[in-house]
Amino acid sequence: MQRVLWITGAGSGMGQAVARSAALAGWTVVLSGRRPESLQESASQVRSAGGTALELPLDVRDGDAVRAARSRILAEFGRIDGLVLAAGLNTPQRAWGDQDITEFHDIVAVNLGAVVTVVDATLPDLRENAGVVVVISSYAGWSFHPMAGVAYSASKTALGSVVRTLNSAEAGNGVRATHLCPGDVATDFLDRRPNVPDAAARAKMLQPDDIARTVQFVLDSPAHVRIDELVVSPVVQK
Repeated sequence: MQRVLWITGAGSGMGQAVARSAALAGWTVVLSGRRPESLQESASQVRSAGGTALELPLDVRDGDAVRAARSRILAEFGRIDGLVLAAGLNTPQRAWGDQDITEFHDIVAVNLGAVVTVVDATLPDLRENAGVVVVISSYAGWSFHPMAGVAYSASKTALGSVVRTLNSAEAGNGVRATHLCPGDVATDFLDRRPNVPDAAARAKMLQPDDIARTVQFVLDSPAHVRIDELVVSPVVQK
């Protein structure tokens, strides 16, 4: 039976690239995100690669919707073997002097709260199948970066602790989690920066497929190998 991988933030960028890569490696992929049309494009790419995809539009901040999605996956495929948690949020107004406190809470809810919600909902399945979890964090979650913003930096840094506690508590059940911290990646997420990088700058950055290869390395690692943290950056990362 094929292993089943649930990807959040699967409608674009890194999540979409991971979906293609995992499908080529033989995983059945479940695609979640807030925009159905983007998920359809990701699913089309997976199917063009010969893979199986299920689209589950979802706001990861909604715990009831997350649990309902998990039930749908089990009804469709009978198992969940892995998670790639790629949903993320930031805002151009990210400094203490201009942040909006409502946006602060939204960013923390997506970047941190939703990760915990999805892992918590699927923990019985991960235990049953000695599952693997890849939490796509940020370079700013590994090393402080003043331009990342108050909410983004705090939420991404906290993911390191989430991964460590998961590994500590669930090692006996064979569950393995990785805190993946990419540097600058050329995706549409860059459009949320106060100063949007131009094409020349983006050409020097990591590309979504670079992150997909890194995630695939984790997914393909044998069950006795746990990769606690990975930092991947372009040569020009500051």
